[in-house]
Amino acid sequence: MATVYVGLFLAAFGAATLLPLQSEAALVGLLASDRYWLWGLLAVATAGNVLGSLVNWWLGRGLERFQDRRWFPVSPRHMDRARTHYRRFGRWSLLFSWLPVIGDPLTLVAGAMREPLARFLLIVTFAKGARYAVLALLTLGWTG
Repeated sequence: MATVYVGLFLAAFGAATLLPLQSEAALVGLLASDRYWLWGLLAVATAGNVLGSLVNWWLGRGLERFQDRRWFPVSPRHMDRARTHYRRFGRWSLLFSWLPVIGDPLTLVAGAMREPLARFLLIVTFAKGARYAVLALLTLGWTG
């Protein structure tokens, strides 16, 4: 039983990094099985996803020191554009950190923009926890 929670944690953690993983299907499957504690699943999925975002934030903090390297994957123009958008929309853009495709880069940019850790964790935890809670309501509300 503990391996189920570990597996969900790893899926949620990996999904929050820049790896192409998805944790929603795992959570929905576990919720639909009705064999596991709802709050435990939500806590584990949220913790894993937030910690994965924290890895992105941490990587973003050190991103600029490699910007002048030839192998650096982001052009200076794209970095400037990301900074401009982050300055324009600010920390509240992290409320969209749960979205596919744009959410993970948002957390990376937040690190590059030196978003304070406590504020980052508060906003990202709220956003990702709310996403999993809505997913649970949709899964259990209409199936059980």
